Amino acid sequence: MGKSKKNKHKQNQQEEKHSEPKVRNALETQKEFQMEEKQIAVAISEDDFETADESLEPFHNKDKIEFKPAFIEHYSKLTDWETYKKYSLSFLRRSIRVNTLKISVQKIQERLSKDWILTPIPWCKEGFWIEHRGVGKEKRRDIGNLIEHALGFMYVQEAASMIPPVVLDPQPGEIILDMCSAPGSKATQIAQYMENKGLLIANDFTYQRLQALGLNVQRNGITNIVITQMYGHWFKDFQFDRILLDAPCSGTGTIRKSLKTILMWNRSGIKQLAGQQRQLIETAFTNLKSGGVMVYSTCSNEPEEDEAVVSFLLEKNPGAVCEEIDLPIKHGPAVLEFEGKKYNHGVKNCLRLWPQDNDTEGFFIAKIRKKD
Repeated sequence: MGKSKKNKHKQNQQEEKHSEPKVRNALETQKEFQMEEKQIAVAISEDDFETADESLEPFHNKDKIEFKPAFIEHYSKLTDWETYKKYSLSFLRRSIRVNTLKISVQKIQERLSKDWILTPIPWCKEGFWIEHRGVGKEKRRDIGNLIEHALGFMYVQEAASMIPPVVLDPQPGEIILDMCSAPGSKATQIAQYMENKGLLIANDFTYQRLQALGLNVQRNGITNIVITQMYGHWFKDFQFDRILLDAPCSGTGTIRKSLKTILMWNRSGIKQLAGQQRQLIETAFTNLKSGGVMVYSTCSNEPEEDEAVVSFLLEKNPGAVCEEIDLPIKHGPAVLEFEGKKYNHGVKNCLRLWPQDNDTEGFFIAKIRKKD
């Protein structure tokens, strides 16, 4: 996914979900889904994330934005369409993750609290929604220009994006793979939880995205990381303690920051991406040691890219167990059957997040353990 570089106040809303393809036969499909991220995530004033509905700031041109009829029909089968549409056409709250490798949560609160309102993100103890105290023209939104960001004290990261590393639960001293890691929000979060101890392999396919990853690794003071460049399905004969597969996807959960997703959406492209995702998840599971944990995640709300991919792995590998995720977060039920296809019952433990659940991006997370 391309990053907007014209407006400095937008440059650090780094979300990597529109990852470059890792499998050759999906290259053309993935290009269709690449888009220039319009970092329009603006902080919403609120005291409690559960009351976010009252504080939504809709896009100024929301009435001019049209969805494809097939898109409306498709998503009406999955969720309440009008609520989904309302949130999808509203600005995201800005959020940050404190980099505890360099500074404590308490100290960054002390540094920022004079000018900024920090609201804790319930599911990530280092995460905060952030809003400037100014009014009108005095209200700042350029979080990426803060000295605390330049020093690597914090990472500008969407709140739902913080969930996969939390669920993965990396431990110091382990050997961990982030298979599709650029530009690095989750990789730096994993390294942070590892306390720079052990080994983190951060892989991606495209050189341009790895450049951003390298810069973020340096800025955040990561020292236990090795960056690799290759197709994800090329990994072979490894035994990782934990693996994060934040898979390339259609990005239908990211409409709030990338409206091109609405135009790019098509079922044939999603089917091809799902094939790529099945190949990646099987490769990841093969390279996971017995007793190890992997997390599969996407910023898509498409069942074909989410529950169907996890179901594929569970059906093919009796040693794969989809575990329940226990977090203080609202979520919708996992999709157990869609358009005549029944999925493995184990997918009931997956975490399906709609934009309206917590006023975030849409996201999907599955925690999978490999039996001893």
